[in-house]
Amino acid sequence: MLIVKIKTENSAKNKTSLLCGFVLENSNKVLGLPKFDTKTESAIDQSLKDMEGKLGRLSVIPISGEKHVQRILLAGIGKKENLTKDTIRFVSGKIAQKARELKLKEFSIISPPSFISEPISAVSQIIEGSKMALYKFDKFKSEKAENSPDLTIIISNSNKISKAIKIAEIVADGVIFTKSIANLPPNECTPTTLANFAKNMSKNNKMICKIFSEPELQKKGFGGISAVGQGSKNQSKLIILEHIKGPRNEKPIVLVGKAVTFDTGGISLKPGNAMDEMKFDKCGGCTVLGIMKSISELKLPINVVGIVPSVENMLGGESYRPGDIIKLYSGKTAEILNTDAEGRLILADALAYGEKQYSPKAMIDFATLTGACIVALGTNVAAIVSNDEKLTKKITDSSKRTTEEVWELPLNQDYMDMIKSDVADMKNVGIGRAAGTITAAAFLKNAIEKTPWTHIDIAGVAWTQGATKEKSYNPKGATGFGVRLILDYLQNL
Repeated sequence: MLIVKIKTENSAKNKTSLLCGFVLENSNKVLGLPKFDTKTESAIDQSLKDMEGKLGRLSVIPISGEKHVQRILLAGIGKKENLTKDTIRFVSGKIAQKARELKLKEFSIISPPSFISEPISAVSQIIEGSKMALYKFDKFKSEKAENSPDLTIIISNSNKISKAIKIAEIVADGVIFTKSIANLPPNECTPTTLANFAKNMSKNNKMICKIFSEPELQKKGFGGISAVGQGSKNQSKLIILEHIKGPRNEKPIVLVGKAVTFDTGGISLKPGNAMDEMKFDKCGGCTVLGIMKSISELKLPINVVGIVPSVENMLGGESYRPGDIIKLYSGKTAEILNTDAEGRLILADALAYGEKQYSPKAMIDFATLTGACIVALGTNVAAIVSNDEKLTKKITDSSKRTTEEVWELPLNQDYMDMIKSDVADMKNVGIGRAAGTITAAAFLKNAIEKTPWTHIDIAGVAWTQGATKEKSYNPKGATGFGVRLILDYLQNL
């Protein structure tokens, strides 16, 4: 595990195996780097010419005869006008991976000056990028990844930085926790496994945890969850975590995450190609668990409830069928036309329960819900659909700060009409392939009476896919998308 330290001394006097500094494109100097001997300065100048400060380019310079620094690393951050709130995070991840590749036990990064990034933001990005980039899912490999080197951040002024360090570490750990669960294969992660993760987490972080199992789900009228999971030998679960640390009379925010631990598509069977990726159909629920873990560790003085409906969508003699009509928790009925449109059924139950049980001031759900989202927005931007402009604005603002990108899609009565059924209150798919992401959201909207609500479809961004943009801090597999986004939203309430 990467350990972070802060030093404010002159960087040339800090003893380190690798001293790293950022370089703007076509610049002739390294930001914050002190002067060295003539030979070293000459090597630095040559490296600056060779790398040109291009974004993500690294150049390592060995030093002989220097007592404090063994190597210098120059890291390109591109043109000043092209800097984003993700640049330092991305490049720091590259630096951390290089340090591990060199088999170092520690490395140091000089925090950039304020004209590049505000100090607290820069430190947060360095920590998040480094920690997340060093994560590797090797639970089932005989040969494990190298231990993470320790990180020292060198900064001119450490005022208020200690709090920023703690927050950044907790946020990064929340993302890593989310990835670690989401990457688990289906034979190692059933709905019961997820429920056990939640139980253990609640004990360690002093949250209230409630688990509804199959008999109770049926008794309480969770028709969507029961129907989707009835074809599997692995029982469905509804996982509820309560972080009640705000005023007692303050309504909570409810977070809901779809957790289909494996999705065959049911009787409407998916094609075999890439079906193994359907272990990632639990990513929405994993996101909620990661957020709840971080909220508790940050000791946020607010009321938040996490609800995770978890099922396995399998074929069997008990599987639900196209043509079935089921009664959801809301009391509304749904005609099943496609058993692979299962996520909206379990989310509808959880949303209706969340509203009825907690009377929340806002609800946000996360789901790898539709392939149509990937067709519309690709694999780097999540779709959001909402019934409340103010809530959407706050989440969009957080998206800009965290660079977890979202794009709003419309939801008007025309789309609601597309899921009307001749034989039930609604059907679980729209008309053909038209507006698939929006009609799925329209189904969810039927579960909500009056609460401000935002649906975030993470089908394209929950794990790395063919067209996913390279980010050092998103190694292959689950990305943990949504954890940083919503933690920023909650901290800025």
